[in-house]
Amino acid sequence: MELIKKLNWRYAAKRMTGAKVPKEKVELVLQAIRLSASSFGLQPYKVIVIENEEVRKKLQKAAFNQPQITESSQVLVFAAFENITEKHIDDYMELHAQVRGVSIESLAGFKKRLTGTLLSKIPADNFNWAARQVYIALGTGLIAAANEGIDAVPMEGFNPDEFDEILSLKEKGLKSVVIMALGYRDETNDPLAHAAKVRKEKKDFIINVD
Repeated sequence: MELIKKLNWRYAAKRMTGAKVPKEKVELVLQAIRLSASSFGLQPYKVIVIENEEVRKKLQKAAFNQPQITESSQVLVFAAFENITEKHIDDYMELHAQVRGVSIESLAGFKKRLTGTLLSKIPADNFNWAARQVYIALGTGLIAAANEGIDAVPMEGFNPDEFDEILSLKEKGLKSVVIMALGYRDETNDPLAHAAKVRKEKKDFIINVD
């Protein structure tokens, strides 16, 4: 029930105070994102954490001047791989073998499944798949932030091409997908700070198949 109370408290703050989130709390949110569910465990994305004020001012212009970009404590940009390559799979196999203490050879069947599933797709399809993985991680981050009493605002209102240029993502084989601003709500200047959460009732939302 405590989690449900925190999720009821959570909302997408329209204004933030600029107060800094303690580093240990930011690390907890990032750890939760890192541990998020991911298809095959491949994690086909990166999370860019931005505190630099000058960079955030540039990003704000590419995000239709939304105030949370500069009023937040950190801006997290979730960026997916433009394509899944054989190197991504090879690197993951090496990590898998190292962490679990098994041989690369023992993972041949797993690698074959990944290769057959992902390398047979065109880059656009792989990017769309990776972007869906991003949203799973985003959801995990939102819940983790709420659990720590941090406001976390998911944002899709930005120009991805401009973000990619500002953050030099193309050189890294990445494309920005979604933003999450971390900080603390400005209850004085945000008219929605005390508004009731509007969500469908369970009977109108859940379909049970008996």
